[in-house]
Amino acid sequence: MSKNVLVTGAGSGFGKLCALALLERGHHVIATTESEEQATALRREAPALVVEKLDITTDDVELAAQWKIDVLVNNAGAGQTGPLADVPLDRVRRLFEVNVFGTLRITQEVLKSMIPQRSGRIIIMSSIAGVIAAPSFGPYSMTKFALEAMGKAMRGELAPLGIDVTLINPGPYLTGFNDRMANSMWEWFNDASLNAPGTELFHVIGDFVTTDQRDPKEVAERLVQLVEAESTEESNFVPSDIKAQLGLT
Repeated sequence: MSKNVLVTGAGSGFGKLCALALLERGHHVIATTESEEQATALRREAPALVVEKLDITTDDVELAAQWKIDVLVNNAGAGQTGPLADVPLDRVRRLFEVNVFGTLRITQEVLKSMIPQRSGRIIIMSSIAGVIAAPSFGPYSMTKFALEAMGKAMRGELAPLGIDVTLINPGPYLTGFNDRMANSMWEWFNDASLNAPGTELFHVIGDFVTTDQRDPKEVAERLVQLVEAESTEESNFVPSDIKAQLGLT
């Protein structure tokens, strides 16, 4: 059955792949992008998509209350690395503004129509970083741990209202996001930083995360499955054995 699906952060990466895959399967997709430039490019690439410029950190989110959405795919997000002892707080605040507050804000807008109709699904893009925090990835993990709490609390709160909430936790996938995030600390981290003697460790962790990344179509396919499923599990790790690979229980 065709569904009305809102995909945030569809200008690139998982969001774009998911939106295109859902469109191909006959769903009505509203693909949102952070900038008008991204929106224009996506409209040219996929004229059948409904594309809207919607920055989840602004009043753009109020648009979502006007749409009748069956499934919200909360994909929009940002990344930042760096040791927590001296990462600039403005960067951490911005990260929370996008990943946590922006995600919650648009979710609240969509729920304004889901709750009265007592049906719907919220999919939250978490990460393997939402269950494990590695050196230098602390800022990003903090936001994903927060999304884990948000998703798990909302799953219990909204289930009696007929609304399903589920989390997806990808490992390292080749979208360019991980590479940009791993490099983001070097924009401000230097020999004067408190953790400068630990530079080698941060390079090692960054190389580990950005080496042998997987095909992002795997995540897009899992997102499509979650959109179409009759019911979901609380968490969905992609690949399914990523926790075992990392020695997590």
